[in-house]
Amino acid sequence: MNESSQLHDGVKSLWPTNLLQKTMPSATAANATLQEIILEQEAQHQLNTGDARTGSDITSNYLSQDFLAIDHPVVEWLTACINKSVVDYLKHSGLNYNVDWGLQAWPNINRRGDYHNLHNHPHSYLSGTYYVAMPKNYDKTIRGDTNPGAISFYDPRSQANMLAIKGDAQVDPEHRVMPEAGMLLLWPSFLHHFVHPNISDELRISISFNVMLKWRDEYVP
Repeated sequence: MNESSQLHDGVKSLWPTNLLQKTMPSATAANATLQEIILEQEAQHQLNTGDARTGSDITSNYLSQDFLAIDHPVVEWLTACINKSVVDYLKHSGLNYNVDWGLQAWPNINRRGDYHNLHNHPHSYLSGTYYVAMPKNYDKTIRGDTNPGAISFYDPRSQANMLAIKGDAQVDPEHRVMPEAGMLLLWPSFLHHFVHPNISDELRISISFNVMLKWRDEYVP
Protein backbone atom coordinates (compact mmCIF):
# COMPACT_ATOMS: atom_id res chain seq x y z
CA MET A 1 0.00 0.00 0.00
CA ASN A 2 1.29 3.46 -0.87
CA GLU A 3 1.46 5.39 2.40
CA SER A 4 1.26 8.67 0.46
CA SER A 5 -2.31 7.89 -0.67
CA GLN A 6 -4.67 10.35 0.94
CA LEU A 7 -7.78 9.28 2.87
CA HIS A 8 -10.81 11.52 2.27
CA ASP A 9 -14.08 10.78 4.10
CA GLY A 10 -12.92 7.22 4.66
CA VAL A 11 -12.13 6.65 0.96
CA LYS A 12 -8.63 5.95 -0.33
CA SER A 13 -7.70 6.35 -4.02
CA LEU A 14 -5.96 3.14 -5.07
CA TRP A 15 -3.68 2.42 -8.03
CA PRO A 16 -3.69 5.87 -9.60
CA THR A 17 -2.24 6.47 -13.06
CA ASN A 18 -0.60 9.88 -13.02
CA LEU A 19 -0.22 12.07 -16.11
CA LEU A 20 1.87 15.24 -15.89
CA GLN A 21 0.88 18.01 -18.30
CA LYS A 22 2.46 21.45 -18.29
CA THR A 23 3.74 24.15 -20.61
CA MET A 24 7.43 24.97 -20.54
CA PRO A 25 8.64 28.56 -20.02
CA SER A 26 10.39 30.28 -22.94
CA ALA A 27 9.03 27.60 -25.27
CA THR A 28 8.30 29.84 -28.28
CA ALA A 29 11.90 30.85 -28.93
CA ALA A 30 13.23 27.37 -28.10
CA ASN A 31 10.79 25.63 -30.42
CA ALA A 32 11.91 27.58 -33.48
CA THR A 33 15.47 26.39 -32.93
CA LEU A 34 14.43 22.83 -32.08
CA GLN A 35 12.45 22.62 -35.31
CA GLU A 36 15.50 23.76 -37.30
CA ILE A 37 17.67 21.11 -35.63
CA ILE A 38 15.14 18.33 -36.25
CA LEU A 39 14.60 19.20 -39.92
CA GLU A 40 18.36 19.42 -40.42
CA GLN A 41 18.69 15.96 -38.90
CA GLU A 42 16.07 14.64 -41.28
CA ALA A 43 17.81 16.21 -44.29
CA GLN A 44 21.15 14.76 -43.21
CA HIS A 45 19.57 11.36 -42.75
CA GLN A 46 18.20 11.52 -46.30
CA LEU A 47 21.67 12.35 -47.62
CA ASN A 48 23.28 9.54 -45.65
CA THR A 49 20.77 6.94 -46.79
CA GLY A 50 20.30 8.22 -50.33
CA ASP A 51 16.54 8.35 -49.78
CA ALA A 52 15.21 11.47 -51.50
CA ARG A 53 11.55 10.84 -50.66
CA THR A 54 9.65 13.40 -48.60
CA GLY A 55 10.00 12.40 -45.00
CA SER A 56 12.30 9.77 -43.52
CA ASP A 57 12.40 7.01 -40.96
CA ILE A 58 14.04 9.06 -38.19
CA THR A 59 10.75 8.80 -36.31
CA SER A 60 10.41 5.02 -36.51
CA ASN A 61 14.15 4.39 -36.08
CA TYR A 62 14.05 5.70 -32.53
CA LEU A 63 16.25 3.09 -30.84
CA SER A 64 19.39 4.31 -32.62
CA GLN A 65 18.90 7.95 -31.59
CA ASP A 66 19.91 10.07 -28.62
CA PHE A 67 18.56 13.50 -29.44
CA LEU A 68 19.41 14.98 -26.04
CA ALA A 69 23.11 14.24 -26.61
CA ILE A 70 23.26 17.04 -29.20
CA ASP A 71 25.60 19.79 -28.01
CA HIS A 72 23.35 22.85 -28.26
CA PRO A 73 22.02 25.30 -25.62
CA VAL A 74 18.38 24.74 -26.60
CA VAL A 75 18.79 20.96 -26.26
CA GLU A 76 20.35 21.53 -22.83
CA TRP A 77 17.30 23.67 -21.98
CA LEU A 78 14.94 20.88 -23.02
CA THR A 79 16.92 18.31 -21.03
CA ALA A 80 16.64 20.51 -17.93
CA CYS A 81 12.88 20.90 -18.50
CA ILE A 82 12.44 17.13 -18.76
CA ASN A 83 14.53 16.40 -15.67
CA LYS A 84 12.62 19.00 -13.63
CA SER A 85 9.34 17.46 -14.78
CA VAL A 86 10.53 14.00 -13.72
CA VAL A 87 11.38 15.38 -10.26
CA ASP A 88 7.91 16.95 -10.00
CA TYR A 89 6.26 13.69 -11.10
CA LEU A 90 8.19 11.59 -8.58
CA LYS A 91 7.43 14.00 -5.73
CA HIS A 92 3.72 13.90 -6.57
CA SER A 93 3.93 10.09 -6.57
CA GLY A 94 5.17 10.19 -2.97
CA LEU A 95 8.76 9.07 -3.51
CA ASN A 96 10.79 10.57 -0.67
CA TYR A 97 14.24 9.29 -1.67
CA ASN A 98 16.70 10.06 -4.47
CA VAL A 99 16.11 8.37 -7.81
CA ASP A 100 18.74 8.13 -10.56
CA TRP A 101 17.74 7.94 -14.20
CA GLY A 102 18.95 8.40 -17.74
CA LEU A 103 17.12 9.83 -20.73
CA GLN A 104 16.81 8.68 -24.33
CA ALA A 105 14.94 10.86 -26.83
CA TRP A 106 14.06 11.00 -30.50
CA PRO A 107 12.18 13.43 -32.79
CA ASN A 108 8.83 12.72 -34.43
CA ILE A 109 7.83 14.43 -37.69
CA ASN A 110 4.21 13.78 -38.61
CA ARG A 111 3.21 14.99 -42.04
CA ARG A 112 -0.23 14.65 -43.62
CA GLY A 113 -1.71 11.25 -42.80
CA ASP A 114 1.02 10.24 -40.35
CA TYR A 115 0.01 8.71 -37.03
CA HIS A 116 1.37 6.35 -34.34
CA ASN A 117 -0.26 2.99 -33.65
CA LEU A 118 -1.44 2.00 -30.18
CA HIS A 119 1.70 1.22 -28.16
CA ASN A 120 3.55 1.58 -24.89
CA HIS A 121 7.27 1.90 -24.09
CA PRO A 122 8.83 -1.30 -22.67
CA HIS A 123 12.02 -1.30 -20.57
CA SER A 124 11.41 2.25 -19.29
CA TYR A 125 9.96 3.66 -16.07
CA LEU A 126 8.39 6.85 -17.42
CA SER A 127 7.83 8.14 -20.94
CA GLY A 128 6.88 11.50 -22.32
CA THR A 129 6.66 13.88 -25.24
CA TYR A 130 7.56 17.52 -25.72
CA TYR A 131 5.68 19.33 -28.50
CA VAL A 132 7.73 21.53 -30.81
CA ALA A 133 5.14 22.41 -33.47
CA MET A 134 1.44 21.67 -33.83
CA PRO A 135 -0.80 22.41 -36.84
CA LYS A 136 -3.13 25.34 -36.32
CA ASN A 137 -5.67 24.12 -38.88
CA TYR A 138 -6.89 20.62 -39.67
CA ASP A 139 -9.02 19.62 -42.63
CA LYS A 140 -12.68 18.94 -41.94
CA THR A 141 -13.80 15.36 -42.52
CA ILE A 142 -17.18 13.78 -43.11
CA ARG A 143 -16.86 11.75 -39.92
CA GLY A 144 -17.47 13.55 -36.66
CA ASP A 145 -15.39 11.25 -34.48
CA THR A 146 -11.94 12.09 -35.87
CA ASN A 147 -9.46 13.76 -33.54
CA PRO A 148 -6.61 14.87 -35.81
CA GLY A 149 -3.34 15.63 -34.04
CA ALA A 150 -4.56 14.50 -30.61
CA ILE A 151 -2.97 11.87 -28.37
CA SER A 152 -5.15 9.35 -26.51
CA PHE A 153 -4.26 7.43 -23.35
CA TYR A 154 -6.14 4.29 -22.34
CA ASP A 155 -7.14 2.85 -18.96
CA PRO A 156 -4.56 0.12 -18.20
CA ARG A 157 -7.17 -1.89 -16.27
CA SER A 158 -8.77 -4.00 -18.97
CA GLN A 159 -12.55 -3.59 -19.18
CA ALA A 160 -12.68 -1.54 -15.95
CA ASN A 161 -15.50 0.55 -17.41
CA MET A 162 -17.89 -2.33 -18.12
CA LEU A 163 -20.02 -1.74 -15.00
CA ALA A 164 -19.53 2.02 -14.70
CA ILE A 165 -22.63 4.18 -14.31
CA LYS A 166 -23.39 7.80 -15.18
CA GLY A 167 -21.05 10.16 -13.32
CA ASP A 168 -18.61 7.37 -12.45
CA ALA A 169 -14.99 8.38 -13.15
CA GLN A 170 -14.40 4.87 -14.55
CA VAL A 171 -16.88 5.23 -17.41
CA ASP A 172 -14.49 6.57 -20.06
CA PRO A 173 -11.52 4.27 -20.84
CA GLU A 174 -9.86 6.99 -22.97
CA HIS A 175 -8.25 10.26 -21.94
CA ARG A 176 -7.55 12.53 -24.89
CA VAL A 177 -5.18 15.49 -25.00
CA MET A 178 -4.89 18.05 -27.80
CA PRO A 179 -1.26 19.15 -27.43
CA GLU A 180 0.00 22.67 -28.01
CA ALA A 181 3.53 23.75 -28.89
CA GLY A 182 5.53 24.05 -25.68
CA MET A 183 3.53 21.40 -23.81
CA LEU A 184 5.26 18.51 -22.06
CA LEU A 185 3.47 15.28 -21.14
CA LEU A 186 4.88 12.61 -18.83
CA TRP A 187 3.28 9.27 -17.92
CA PRO A 188 4.11 5.70 -16.77
CA SER A 189 5.73 3.78 -19.63
CA PHE A 190 3.24 0.91 -19.37
CA LEU A 191 0.36 3.20 -20.38
CA HIS A 192 -0.92 2.49 -23.89
CA HIS A 193 -1.39 5.54 -26.09
CA PHE A 194 -2.27 6.39 -29.68
CA VAL A 195 -1.41 9.45 -31.78
CA HIS A 196 -4.25 10.39 -34.13
CA PRO A 197 -3.51 11.17 -37.80
CA ASN A 198 -2.30 14.58 -38.84
CA ILE A 199 -4.97 15.73 -41.31
CA SER A 200 -3.12 18.88 -42.30
CA ASP A 201 -0.35 20.10 -44.57
CA GLU A 202 1.32 21.66 -41.51
CA LEU A 203 3.98 19.72 -39.65
CA ARG A 204 3.32 18.10 -36.29
CA ILE A 205 6.74 17.90 -34.62
CA SER A 206 7.47 16.48 -31.21
CA ILE A 207 10.33 14.97 -29.21
CA SER A 208 9.53 11.76 -27.36
CA PHE A 209 11.67 10.40 -24.56
CA ASN A 210 12.05 7.55 -22.09
CA VAL A 211 13.13 7.80 -18.47
CA MET A 212 15.23 4.73 -17.64
CA LEU A 213 16.14 4.01 -14.04
CA LYS A 214 19.73 3.47 -12.96
CA TRP A 215 19.14 0.65 -10.54
CA ARG A 216 19.77 1.08 -6.82
CA ASP A 217 18.94 -1.25 -3.93
CA GLU A 218 16.82 1.52 -2.39
CA TYR A 219 14.21 0.92 -5.10
CA VAL A 220 13.25 -2.49 -3.68
CA PRO A 221 9.85 -2.13 -1.92
